[in-house]
Amino acid sequence: MDTHYLQRRGQIATYFDRTAADTWARLTSDAPVGRIRATVRAGRDRMRELLLGWLPQDLRGRRLLDAGCGTGALAVEAARRGASVVAVDLSPTLIGIAAQRVPAGLSRHIEYIAGDMLDASLAEFDHVVAMDSLIHYAPTEVVQVLAGLSARCRHSLLFTFPPRTRALAAMHFVGRLFPRGERAPEIAPVSERRLRHLLDTTPGLLDVGVGRTQRVASGFYTSQAMELIRP
Repeated sequence: MDTHYLQRRGQIATYFDRTAADTWARLTSDAPVGRIRATVRAGRDRMRELLLGWLPQDLRGRRLLDAGCGTGALAVEAARRGASVVAVDLSPTLIGIAAQRVPAGLSRHIEYIAGDMLDASLAEFDHVVAMDSLIHYAPTEVVQVLAGLSARCRHSLLFTFPPRTRALAAMHFVGRLFPRGERAPEIAPVSERRLRHLLDTTPGLLDVGVGRTQRVASGFYTSQAMELIRP
């Protein structure tokens, strides 16, 4: 990956591990939150259910990578279905929170790792899910990451991206009004048409096809899921 990707990865890791760790822990819990964050929580819950719905109901004997697991909600649900889950995130703080939240009896089914989702030592998987973990990277970087993940994925790769919409552009403008220290790293919206073109022309992704795609919009949360599958 190029220097810009590595710099961006460092910014994201710093933000979620230090600046926003407490906020993220609260957002992904049952704790009360403000109106705006409540819409984000609701949107993320809907997106998680959508992605889980695209996975087999019975995941026994399957190995799944939760790429950018955050505080671990999706990893837990996949483990409930019998999957052997590797949950990786750049933030050691969020990994610590995720490990603490694992229900009794599921801890042996989930391995939490603080590190890079592209680490080759993670080996191969039947399914990979990257929920909102690629939204801060440029589209050309996203497809390179997807190519790296696809090389180690036997069946389906599910990911989300920020669609280019007027509503999302307005939210970005509002976000720039916050003090610099409180801003999350900017996301990189992309049209579905351009993303499909990049998927069709990126070495490492030529042997996978696009399956289902669906958008989730909830107040200040807008994200689109896409499925990559092997024939």
